[in-house]
Amino acid sequence: MVDALLQAAPWWAWAGFHAFVFLMLALDLGVFNRRVHAPSVREAGIWSAVWITLALIFNGLIWQAEGTQKGLEWFTGYVLEKSLSVDNLFVFVLVFRSFQVDLRHQHRVLFWGVLGALIMRAAMILAGTALLNRFEWMMYVFGGFLVYTGLKMLLATEEDADPTQYPLVRAFRRLVPYDETGGHERFWVIREGKRLATPMLLVLITIEVTDLVFAVDSIPAVLAVSRDPFVVYTSNIFAILGLRSLYFLLAKMMDRFHRLKTGLAVVLAFVGVKMCIAQWVHIPVQISLLVIAAVLAGSVVASLAWPAEQDGAE
Repeated sequence: MVDALLQAAPWWAWAGFHAFVFLMLALDLGVFNRRVHAPSVREAGIWSAVWITLALIFNGLIWQAEGTQKGLEWFTGYVLEKSLSVDNLFVFVLVFRSFQVDLRHQHRVLFWGVLGALIMRAAMILAGTALLNRFEWMMYVFGGFLVYTGLKMLLATEEDADPTQYPLVRAFRRLVPYDETGGHERFWVIREGKRLATPMLLVLITIEVTDLVFAVDSIPAVLAVSRDPFVVYTSNIFAILGLRSLYFLLAKMMDRFHRLKTGLAVVLAFVGVKMCIAQWVHIPVQISLLVIAAVLAGSVVASLAWPAEQDGAE
């Protein structure tokens, strides 16, 4: 496993990337967001621009050091993961609404959620690349799963489940000492000498599990673009790092992108088919990037051109 990682990139590249990530996260929470507050659209827009700019700079370094092919693979993986992450945002909005989390506390929950996502994504990416490199037939398993997920997403109804009734949430409340009135300012409170979990901890766990579920779809999709662990991991992490800012930028506009799920379903199905036919038909990464960009742009344009209110009248 370690040899495969070092073949993809030298140890100092892995160490430097993680040092940079944790430095940025420390600056984000410890300096720029020490005060609990609800990020404004302007602030979210600035941070979104910062994360995208940093991602593009890193992509440029990959392009220069590893060549055009790796550079295109990184950029395609980043766009794909960023797009699929938007689907997470719909669920995040639903979770925060269901648990009645005030906007000013959502940033901190998402911050710790990102830290957990870094660990889970790393483990899943390493496992996925190892399986594909060792067992070639796993490509058909991943591809078939993506096609199935895309079709399931395409045919799913618009009814939203209540996160407060998830089996995990009910089990947590039953098994963990819990204070329903603990609020969303801290994960634990002390009541009469007892350490009790708060709704904030329950929301964080729900967010983490939600991200894990989405990672099961998105990571195989990125592995269809590249099998280089460094390319897949770093593009995936950069996409996640900007997710919090993107959430606060788009949270109030989510309902306007009601056709985006259809576009994401088509993208997943396309990537799944690409994996399944790779042995006989080679689709260049440039073509994949164009297809993904065209489908996503089309779904956004369709959402704005035909608002949800008009669906029932058609």
